[in-house]
Amino acid sequence: MILNQDTSALDSASGRFTPTWLRGYRPADLARDVIAGATLAAYLLPAAIGDASLAGLPPEAGIYACLFSGLLFWAFCGGRHTAITVTSAISLLIGSTLGDLAGGDVSRYGALAAGTALLVAIMALLTWLTKAGNVTDFISETVMVGFKAGVALYLASTQLPKLFGFKGTHGDFWERMGYFLEHVGETNSFALALGVGSLVLLLSGKRFLPNRPVTIVVLVGGIVLATVNDLAGRGVSVLGVVPQGLPAPTLPALDRTDVNTILPLALACFLLAAVETAAIGRMFAKKHGYRLDANRDFLALAAANLGAGVGAGYPVSGGMSQSLVNESGGARTPLSGLIAALLMLVIALFFTQVLHNLPQPVLAAIILVAVTGLVKVDAIKRIARFGRGEVLIAGAALIGVLGSGLLRGVLVGAILSILVLLRRASRPHTAVLGRVPGTDLFGDVERHPDNQLIPGVMVFRVDSSILYFNTQHVQDQFEAALASQATPVKLVVWYFGTTPFVDLAGAELLSEIHADLERRGTVLRFSDARGPLREVLQAAGLEARVGPIQPATSALSVIREWQTTSAAKP
Repeated sequence: MILNQDTSALDSASGRFTPTWLRGYRPADLARDVIAGATLAAYLLPAAIGDASLAGLPPEAGIYACLFSGLLFWAFCGGRHTAITVTSAISLLIGSTLGDLAGGDVSRYGALAAGTALLVAIMALLTWLTKAGNVTDFISETVMVGFKAGVALYLASTQLPKLFGFKGTHGDFWERMGYFLEHVGETNSFALALGVGSLVLLLSGKRFLPNRPVTIVVLVGGIVLATVNDLAGRGVSVLGVVPQGLPAPTLPALDRTDVNTILPLALACFLLAAVETAAIGRMFAKKHGYRLDANRDFLALAAANLGAGVGAGYPVSGGMSQSLVNESGGARTPLSGLIAALLMLVIALFFTQVLHNLPQPVLAAIILVAVTGLVKVDAIKRIARFGRGEVLIAGAALIGVLGSGLLRGVLVGAILSILVLLRRASRPHTAVLGRVPGTDLFGDVERHPDNQLIPGVMVFRVDSSILYFNTQHVQDQFEAALASQATPVKLVVWYFGTTPFVDLAGAELLSEIHADLERRGTVLRFSDARGPLREVLQAAGLEARVGPIQPATSALSVIREWQTTSAAKP
C-alpha cells in the first residue's frame, strides 16, 4: 500500500512550522472535530485530576498541564489523532522523585515539576532540530512492556489505600503493599463501597461502551452522592478546593543547581513521552493510511511541554487511551485537541468549584481502571512465546521499577535496551555456505544439510555489518569454521551479500585473515560486495591484496575462476 504524504513542505519559512493537514483543512471536517473535542475534554478532565494526584501535585496542575499543552500541540503535530495529556507513567515518575527533592515545600515542588517540563521541551526541540526522531527506536518494545507492567503494579499500590478509605504511605512498591496489608483493618466501609461501585461501573463501561466518556458520568455521580449524603462527614476523603482561574504564564523559580538535580528526571520523562507519542503516531498513521513525519512530533512535544512548563503544569505526552477516545469521537485532524483545550479553559475559568466534593475513592477507581491499559496481556503472551531471553528482559525491567523506583526503572530500561542491542550486534550469526542443488545459489549448510560443499572451498558469510565491537566474535567463528572443514581448504570465499558495512576495525580484521591464510597457502577472495561496501573495501586497500572487487562477482563465479586458474598451473 502506498501511503499519502502528510509531512510539512519546507517551501517557505512558515511552511517549516505549519503542518500540511492545517494548510489543507476542510470546513467539512469541523463538525466532527468539534464533537471529538468535546468527547476528549470529558475524558481528559478526570484523567488530569487523577494523574495530578499521582504526581503529588494539586488537581489544578493536571488541568493546567492539559490545557496549556493542548493549546499548542495541535498546531505542530504531524499525526492527526494524537491527544496530548498528562499520563500515569510520567505522573508517577514525578511523584516518586520530587518528594525528597522538594523537602516538603509545596511551591518548590510545583516549580521543580514545571521546570522538568521545560527541560523535556528543550530535549524534544533539540531532537527535532537534529532530526533525531528515531531515538525512540532504541528503546526495546520488550523492555517497555515490562516497564509498563511494573508501573501498573506500582500505581495500584498507591491507590489501594484511597480505595479502602485510609491514608497511604511513601516508599517503593514493596513498602506500600506491606503498609496496605498491615492497615487494611482501618477500611472505611462507605469509601470502599463507593470505590468498588465506581470500579464496577468503569470496567463495565470499558467493556460494553469502549471509548465513550463513561468516566465523566462516574465522576459526576460521585460528586452528587458525596454532596447529598455528606460522605465527607462519614470519613470519606474528597478532592477539596480547586482554584478558579488561570495562573499567569511564568518561568519557574529555579537556579542552576536545581536544573542539574532534575536533569535525570527530565531525561526519563522525555524518553517515556517520546516512546509513547511516537507509538501512537505510527499506530494511527498505519490505520488511516497516511505517512507520519515522526520527527515533526518532537516539535509538537516541545511546544506542548513549553506550554505546560510556563503554565504551572508538569511534563506531558501523547496519551494512548485519550487518543483512542479522540479517534473514536470522530476526529479528522488535531484541531479536535484545540477544541478540547478550549473547553477545559472554560472549566478552569468558571466551573472548578463543582469538583470540590469529588470523593477520593472514585478518583482511585478512575486511576486503577486507567492503569489496566498499561498491562499489555497480548504483548506479554507474544514475548513468552518468542523465547526465554525476551521474558527475562521484560522481567528485569519490571523488577527494576518495583525494586528501584520509577526513575531508576526508566533508566534501567533504557540501558537494558541498549545493552540488548549491543549484545545482539556484537554476536552476529555466521554461516558456512554450500551450493543449493540445481541452482547457482549458496545457502547455510547447518540449516540445510542438502546444500553441497565444494571440496577444497569454504564459502563464509556474516549476517551483519562487521564493526569494531564484533570483530573478535567474527574472527572466532571464522577460525572455528575453517578448522571444522573435512578437507584442507585451498580457497576461502567471503560472501558479503548480507554484510552492509565494514568499518576500519573490520577492514583490519579482513587484512589479518588474508595474511594468515596466505601463510597457510590458502587463497582469500570476496564475492557479492555491492555499492558503498565495495568502495569501503577498496579504500581500505583490500582490493590490492585480495584481488579485484567487482559489483557482479558471485560466489560461484569466484570459485569457477579459481578452479580454472588452478587447473592451468603446472
